[in-house]
Amino acid sequence: MNAAKSRKIEVVEPRAFKTIPGYGISATVGKTRVLVGNAALMKREKVEIEDKVATAMAELEEKGETVVIVAENRKITGLIAIADTIKEHSRETIEKLNKMGYKTVLITGDNERTALAIAKQVGIKRVMAHVFPEDKANEVKRLQKEGNKVAFVGDGIIVLIKSDLRDIITAIQISKYTVEKIKQNLFWAFFYNAVGIPIAMGILYPITGFLLNPVIAGAAMAFSSVSVVSNSLLMRSFKPRR
Repeated sequence: MNAAKSRKIEVVEPRAFKTIPGYGISATVGKTRVLVGNAALMKREKVEIEDKVATAMAELEEKGETVVIVAENRKITGLIAIADTIKEHSRETIEKLNKMGYKTVLITGDNERTALAIAKQVGIKRVMAHVFPEDKANEVKRLQKEGNKVAFVGDGIIVLIKSDLRDIITAIQISKYTVEKIKQNLFWAFFYNAVGIPIAMGILYPITGFLLNPVIAGAAMAFSSVSVVSNSLLMRSFKPRR
């Protein structure tokens, strides 16, 4: 819009504006039917993509740019190349995930050539391209059927408040640390009960004549709870390793 205005091109209100999810948009401007979208939209609307247009698109896509085609009355009149800005720390995060033994996959609605170019820049080896938004959940299920445990980052699934992809590593570290604390707490809880309850029942009495004073038993159980809570509170001092 700004580019059109800067070139003193009159911007007219379109009619019959329609959004086609996963494809693009269509509208009528004056007496002209305009299509703006991907190659799939052009195929669907029976718009021929000439060889010179296909070559220009390929050159742009190999640079990692997404190409949007503009057609008027079923004739291509222009291309718009859109380049996603790769987030800071993307390559660093993917490299770290790979070193930690995790497999990284790029699921995108972009065409395969663009997706592969982006994946190469950040170090992702597996790409699922041409995936419509409503089909991304099915791709995750497919990965799960392959025996993988899948965490999906993006599109609001995991919200990174600071938009720092390194928070993915932090989330993994926190989850592992939390599970470690849970296991420690379960161990101490079971240990106190496994030792304390039989003694409180008098298992040592026939041998040593020892009976556990109820006050001591109560104090021991209270100490068990305190130790579990104290161990959990240590999580407050957790600092992610960059």
